[in-house]
Amino acid sequence: MKTFSHIRAQQPSPMHMGKYRSFHETNPVVLPDRTWPDARLTKAPRWMSTDLRDGNQSLIEPMNPARKREMFDLLVGLGYKEIEVGFPSASQTDFDFVRSLIEDEAIPEDVTISVLTQSREELIHRTIDSLQGAHRSVVHLYNATAPVFRDVVFRADRAATKQLAIAGTQEVLAYAEKVLPDDVEFGYEYSPEVFIDTELDFALEVCESVMDAWEVGADREIILNLPATVERITPNIYADQIEWMCRNLSRRESICISVHPHNDRGTGVASAELAVMAGADRVEGCLFGHGERTGNVDLLTLAMNLYSQGVDPEVDLRDIDNVRRTVERCTQMDVHPRHPYGGDLVYTAFSGSHQDAIKKGLDLRAAQVAEAGGDENAVAWNIPYLPVDPHDVGRSYEAVVRVNSQSGKGGIAYLMSSTKHLDLPRRLQIEFSQIVQRHTDAHGGEISGESLWRIFVDEYLPASASDGLVPWGRFRLRGTTVTTADDGAYATLTVTVVDGGEEKVLAATGNGPVDAFTRALEQVGVHVKVLDFAEHALSEGGDASAAAYIEAEVDGQILWGAGIDPSITTASFKAIVSAVNRALR
Repeated sequence: MKTFSHIRAQQPSPMHMGKYRSFHETNPVVLPDRTWPDARLTKAPRWMSTDLRDGNQSLIEPMNPARKREMFDLLVGLGYKEIEVGFPSASQTDFDFVRSLIEDEAIPEDVTISVLTQSREELIHRTIDSLQGAHRSVVHLYNATAPVFRDVVFRADRAATKQLAIAGTQEVLAYAEKVLPDDVEFGYEYSPEVFIDTELDFALEVCESVMDAWEVGADREIILNLPATVERITPNIYADQIEWMCRNLSRRESICISVHPHNDRGTGVASAELAVMAGADRVEGCLFGHGERTGNVDLLTLAMNLYSQGVDPEVDLRDIDNVRRTVERCTQMDVHPRHPYGGDLVYTAFSGSHQDAIKKGLDLRAAQVAEAGGDENAVAWNIPYLPVDPHDVGRSYEAVVRVNSQSGKGGIAYLMSSTKHLDLPRRLQIEFSQIVQRHTDAHGGEISGESLWRIFVDEYLPASASDGLVPWGRFRLRGTTVTTADDGAYATLTVTVVDGGEEKVLAATGNGPVDAFTRALEQVGVHVKVLDFAEHALSEGGDASAAAYIEAEVDGQILWGAGIDPSITTASFKAIVSAVNRALR
């Protein structure tokens, strides 16, 4: 055998890299004294949901009014205070939806709705007209400022591009003052679209001109949205861009810096988090990251990331499955089962080693919480493989550990404990996991808690007449009478068993009920040596049941048996019968 002496060099790719240019070449950021790497996320930013506009326009089939209303109601119920509700100048459908929200009084007093428009007079008028009667609203105006759009799409130079932004801003202000009542709260948001590819000096110049046109001051806020319209740079460079703008913009105290990351490089969440560390005040995105191409940044993941660090996300995600179901119903798009925090499988472990670690962590935490008087907050969450407590988002622990062909004894034991309250001894876990492994190898797929229980019953629990099942094995327990000495030194047992269909009454004395029962079985030619014994209650109250587990040597074979009965003594006898029948099978 030869071991590697060095890592072999990779072969060059046959792909056409030469046509692409590094963003370090096209739009470099010079910020050697950047401060954002030392910042911490200690509070939630202002959240802005674009599900009803940016998210909706990307759907194969855009939401109809009923589904849009359901989505709006979901966002309000979760606690989002800023919601972009449409592009009213783009279609009658969007205009009518905005009007319906206002006329139906569906917008709570503390919720601000936002609508998008391009910088054209007739579109601006149509947009503001849609807001008549709204008590809190924002008009969001955008125009593309990046060189590729100036040169290729619009054939406009810097001066014309800036003038378009200024003229649009002036028209929003003039028309709003003309048609909106004095007692409504009205705000303005401006986006230099494709900010991420816009020269920083020009982005700053345009934003300053827009602020002048909006007459920004102590009593007049502006939202400057700096979008990663198409994500083309690493998150650290986006953070540099945001910090640069925050440093160089005048009237910073009157500006809400907003970011709108897309996910083209798969780093939208990181871009948003680093942008907030760099000084951004607000994040725009969608639940589960819906949006054009690879989507907008995922607001749910951002909120849960904060929550997992002990930071209040300021939205209510206690029923994450309902959020997912509602979003899927409204968008008619499935959420991936491995989607962070909200996917079906994200709190689920199939791997045996993962299952074992989770089980041990949950067991230890339960003991620590009990020692703390039941105070969950007194014990830090520190469970292997689970960044948050599934209970906090409405998931049950029963869904955490699931069994398939990769699963080990820890996961199987956890499912038996969580679904049937059976605390299997360690060596029984090992034995039963081998039985389950044979089942999964033969049949494939995943085994549910109920399927696991059926396998356990079939293997370990002898059927009785009351079960309504066909009994298997040579023996079945019919009835017992036990008399124990006052000092507990010995027990006298009379037991009725069905042996191969024939009822027999056996009597024996031993140094306890279990010993007496094994001696009774010797009378029918079965030799049992008990090696280990465990028992525990399954429930409390008058109808309580108990479980017993016996590791036994039966005619030279070592295996386990299990029994369940209201009487712990009878459960022990059933466990011995279980072991004997398994051995004789």
